[in-house]
Amino acid sequence: MRVAEFFTTIQGEGILSGVPSLFIRVSGCNLRCTWCDTPYTSWQPEGEEADLDALVRRVELEPGYRHVVITGGEPMLFVETVELTRRLRAIGRHITIETAGTVWQPVDCDLMSVSPKLRNSTPWEREEGRYSSSHERMRYRPEVLSRLVKEYDYQVKFVVSEPGDLDEVQKIVSEIGAKPERTLLMPEGVSADRLQERSEWLVEICKQNGYRFCPRLHVLLYGNRRGV
Repeated sequence: MRVAEFFTTIQGEGILSGVPSLFIRVSGCNLRCTWCDTPYTSWQPEGEEADLDALVRRVELEPGYRHVVITGGEPMLFVETVELTRRLRAIGRHITIETAGTVWQPVDCDLMSVSPKLRNSTPWEREEGRYSSSHERMRYRPEVLSRLVKEYDYQVKFVVSEPGDLDEVQKIVSEIGAKPERTLLMPEGVSADRLQERSEWLVEICKQNGYRFCPRLHVLLYGNRRGV
């Protein structure tokens, strides 16, 4: 398993926002979101091969962090993720998996944090146009999403760029059977100014539809940088 980052911080997104958490960020992704905020795990994957025993030992050296978040990239691509979650469960950790919901793995998980990618994620305008068609083909797998929502405690997060994205959000929520109170909308952006601008109208959409508003707390606190 190639790991790009291993760090402690607070959770910045979702229903566990503000909870002190240890992050294991794997490198490698089957999608190429145009606005990806961790391109070093997708567009230009970095990191070193990590032994599972060594990863678990590093987690044990941080006893104050009960919550462990396995993110990426796309951690569900790797069969090693299954064994990692089992070992983390055995040492009493609360496990969150961050996934786009395009791949199924029988992981142990306390919170399945699913982020289906909307059409706004497809990199049509980027120079690496060879990724556009494959991304568009793979980004939405309703059969995988439905299974994740059915079999795990979950949250469904959407990155919203404009009010017109709501129609697609509503269609996906209906198709996969997600509850409105477990559906979170967060503004697309990696700067405080852009997040604030989009939050103003996104909050109103959440109020009108019974969805949760999801700020990107780590960006507001630390800016768009690694290890936070």
